[in-house]
Amino acid sequence: MAFAAVCLIITLLAVPSVYAVDHIVGDRSGWSRGINYSQWASGKKFAVGDNLVFSYGSSDSVDKVRRSDYESCTAGNALKAYKGGNNTVPLKSLGSMYFICPVFGHCVAGMKLRIIVKAFDPTSAAAPSTTKDSYNGSGGFGNMIS
Repeated sequence: MAFAAVCLIITLLAVPSVYAVDHIVGDRSGWSRGINYSQWASGKKFAVGDNLVFSYGSSDSVDKVRRSDYESCTAGNALKAYKGGNNTVPLKSLGSMYFICPVFGHCVAGMKLRIIVKAFDPTSAAAPSTTKDSYNGSGGFGNMIS
């Protein structure tokens, strides 16, 4: 009986990771100026267990910020700062998350993202994909087998 309970717990904990999605921010364009991130996010479902993947050039970076800093494009108060051109942000909790590019002028030019993370819903989860778009580290995107 105890063995069955342990197996059930392990199975329940593994389900979200089986269906977790890596959301490549901006798709093939990545994190850069000239992209409408509100439009990009509007067609996506973000769930606990998923990841945001930010891919960008050396002149940019990503700050996770509070709503007020997102709305006013205020840099310097990051809850977490990401640098280096390729960052994965795990979605661990429910609710809104806000991101901006802290480089002067980039946020006001549209480099800002708001998402709403919801609970994982296995009834609406699609089968996991065998391929995903990924940043190839040399300034472009390619197909990567998961």
